Amino acid sequence: MSEHALSNLNVLVTGGGSGIGLACAEAFVKDGANVTLMGRRMDRLESAKSSMADRYGADSIELAQGDVANEADVVRAIEIASRNQHLDIVVASAGRGALAPFASTDSQDWNDVMATNLNGTFFTFKHAARHMKTGGAMCAISSIAGVRTHRLMSTYCVSKAGIDMLVRNLADELGEQGIRVNSVCPGLVETELASALLGTPPVLEDYLNCMPIRRHGSVEDIAQAVRFLCGPESSWITGVVLSVDGGHHLRRGPDLTPFMAPA
Repeated sequence: MSEHALSNLNVLVTGGGSGIGLACAEAFVKDGANVTLMGRRMDRLESAKSSMADRYGADSIELAQGDVANEADVVRAIEIASRNQHLDIVVASAGRGALAPFASTDSQDWNDVMATNLNGTFFTFKHAARHMKTGGAMCAISSIAGVRTHRLMSTYCVSKAGIDMLVRNLADELGEQGIRVNSVCPGLVETELASALLGTPPVLEDYLNCMPIRRHGSVEDIAQAVRFLCGPESSWITGVVLSVDGGHHLRRGPDLTPFMAPA
């Protein structure tokens, strides 16, 4: 791979102000791409842009403040990212979590998770496809929770499983246009979203017991998989739902009851 294999390619990363999204953005910036970060908080976006500019000398980072659950915000972000009316790579990383017994799940919480995780990915890919007239690559950030059941996380699990089926269908439909669509399913990764799980020793221990490679992941572990699936090295790969989880998908979902016991 050349030092700047993605030079002059235009990339949009939703949820790009922190966590996995930010790590993905950094992987693209380091490889020469023009990157647009989308997120709800402008302070995080500006901090991410400043950090990458300082570290990599990048001067081709754009910001798009907005919520992926709002289709108009997604349209605006894609217009910003589509420099010279062209978009090459899109990563749908924006997401939110949920933890509750199924029978106690609030309908608004269900709707909010679906709006961000599933609808947000749908809006992002729908409008990105309209700008990828001569091919391109899309990648969604799914989850081990879309692959293995997680008791007490049914809302989140369903939203992520929906993303994976969306990816398979789009790969089948959009392949004729040269557009590749894949997803990455992280296991337990050190992010703000997973901090409560990582900070509850019995839950963390059970997660680790489910992993052949017994450690939690890093955002860089996920970003490198995303970079591969979106780059020229994977030009004959589409419709793949790739688990990056230390092998967790080979075993079972975690026991989250110690985390919920105080509630």
